[in-house]
Amino acid sequence: MTAFAITLSGGTAANAAPTEKELKKKIEVASEKLEDVTEQYNKLRLDIKKTKADGVKLEASLKPAQEALDKATEKVGTIAKTTYMQGRTGPMTVLVSGDSENLMERLAFLEQITRSNQQDIDTFRETTQSFADRQEALASTLKKQNAQSTELVKTKKKIEGDLEDLYDMRETVYGSPTEGGNGSYTGKIPNIAGSAGVAVTFAFNQIGKPYGFGDAGPNSYDCSGLTSAAWAKAGKSLPHNAAAQYSATARISKADLQPGDLVFYRNNAHVAIYVGGGKIIDAPSAGRDVLHRTVNIMTPNGYGRVK
Repeated sequence: MTAFAITLSGGTAANAAPTEKELKKKIEVASEKLEDVTEQYNKLRLDIKKTKADGVKLEASLKPAQEALDKATEKVGTIAKTTYMQGRTGPMTVLVSGDSENLMERLAFLEQITRSNQQDIDTFRETTQSFADRQEALASTLKKQNAQSTELVKTKKKIEGDLEDLYDMRETVYGSPTEGGNGSYTGKIPNIAGSAGVAVTFAFNQIGKPYGFGDAGPNSYDCSGLTSAAWAKAGKSLPHNAAAQYSATARISKADLQPGDLVFYRNNAHVAIYVGGGKIIDAPSAGRDVLHRTVNIMTPNGYGRVK
C-alpha cells in the first residue's frame, strides 16, 4: 500500500488509519487531480499531432522551393558554361562588329542578355535563401516535437503513478482496486432524431465500460474520449480534450439543453454528454465505469452544442 496523506490529500501524515469517510474524500480529491493530469495529457497529444501535421506541410512546401532551386542552378550553370565557351561578350565586341546601322539594336540585345543573366543569378540567390530558411523552420519544428514527446512520456508516467495510488486507496475502501457500476445499460434508449440521436445511442451502449486515461474506446474511455467517440459515430469530429471541446462547441444555456449537447464541469476539466431527462452519460474517473446519472453530479460551468 502507498501512504497517501501527503502525496494526494495535501495534509500531514498521521499515525492513525484514516476513516472510511476520510478515504472516500481522498479518493474524490485524487480522482479530480488525476482527471486534470489526464486532460493535460490529452491536450499535449493534440499539440504533438498538430506539430507533426505542421511538419508534414512544411516538408511538402519545400518541394516547390527545391524545384525552383534546381532550375535556377541549371540556368546559372548554363550561363557560366556559355560564357566560358564563347568568351566574354561586352560593349567593345558589339561596337567593332557589324555595321553602324544595327549598333543600337545590338546594344539593346546585349543589355537584355546581361539583365536576363542577372535575374537568373538573383533568382538563384533568393531561392537558395528561401530553401535554407524553410529547412531551418522544419528543424525547429522537429526540435519542438521531440521536446513535447519527452514531456508526454513524463506526463504518462505521472498518470500511471497516480493510478496506482488511487487503486490502492480504492482497495482499502471497497476491498477491490476498482469500483464497479451497474453493468451495461438494459433500459430503453430514447428515440432521438438526427446525428444527436446517433451520439446518444452510442453513449448508452458504452455504459458499464471502464475508465481508461487517454482512451477513446472501444473498450475504455476517459471523459473527453467518450464524448469525442460518441460524436465521431455521428460523423462529427471533436478533439480529445474537454477544454478543446468547450472551444469547439457553440455556447448554449441550460434552458436550451438538448440530448447530444455537452455539459462541462470543473472549469472544463470534465465533460459529459446530455441524454435527456436531466441525465448525462460520462466516464467519471479511474476505477469507475461509464455511468448514466444526474446532470447535477456537480455544478456545470457551461454547455455546448456540437456544430
